[in-house]
Amino acid sequence: MGTSNPLPAASCKSPSAIAESVSQTIGVGKCNASAFNLIILGILAGVYIGFGSALATTVSHDAAKFVGLGIAKFITGAVFSVGLMLVVIAGAELFTGNNLIFASVLGGHSSPGKLLRNWIIVYIANFAGSLLLVGIMYGTGLWKAGSTSMGIGVKALATANSKVNISFGAAFFRGIGCNWLVCLAVWLMISANDTSGKIWAAFFPIMAFVATGFEHCIANMYFIPMGLFLKGTEVAKISGLNLANLTWGNFFIKNLIPVTIGNIIGGSLFVALLYWSVYQRNDKNKADA
Repeated sequence: MGTSNPLPAASCKSPSAIAESVSQTIGVGKCNASAFNLIILGILAGVYIGFGSALATTVSHDAAKFVGLGIAKFITGAVFSVGLMLVVIAGAELFTGNNLIFASVLGGHSSPGKLLRNWIIVYIANFAGSLLLVGIMYGTGLWKAGSTSMGIGVKALATANSKVNISFGAAFFRGIGCNWLVCLAVWLMISANDTSGKIWAAFFPIMAFVATGFEHCIANMYFIPMGLFLKGTEVAKISGLNLANLTWGNFFIKNLIPVTIGNIIGGSLFVALLYWSVYQRNDKNKADA
């Protein structure tokens, strides 16, 4: 007697299956994780996003003069995407991606207190990891390299300076756009059943947010402190930039606070809330009935 061939596995999870997984499994696991695990994995995520940020700075410092501004932005976003690939595939806790677990609270599977605990611990750990990599990268002296005199350092300084010179409102709205795309990238990575699928799922949304010019609070925990470290070096003189606004105070007030608020709205409301409302709301209503 012959045996029938098994049906091929689905190439990816459906949107409803992703919503169920985020709300009932992934979110619950993250909310119940130990503080120790959240701290270690949060530090790693800060480092991983920092790796993507450092690579983006290196690649983009002189790309525009060879391929034009638009293609240079595309390349910058393309290489930056390695950060989220490392976070999701290697395993780490990233504050912006964890905005998705708001769906677990909406479904009644986790409490608001546990969600805030996760966000606060991971956010601080991400910051610690970012600063760790800033210190390492500063110590390498690689910022002194570049096709022009210290071109990489000048690019890093210019990036940081530009980020503290945008308005509060602009930073807020750029934060919304950024984490809308970042959380969609995580959403798509959850749908993929293999590593190559997860890589491609991360690539396009992350490339899009960077190339567009949106703002990511964890990436900025690398970009702006790196500029602050370089402000006291010879790079500042070479750059010719007005660095009066590049201060730790402006980093927090003019960038990190509005970008973080925007990131939370972009990920928690425009992805987690809307998809939960479509795919999980009725399940909760049945359970409550």
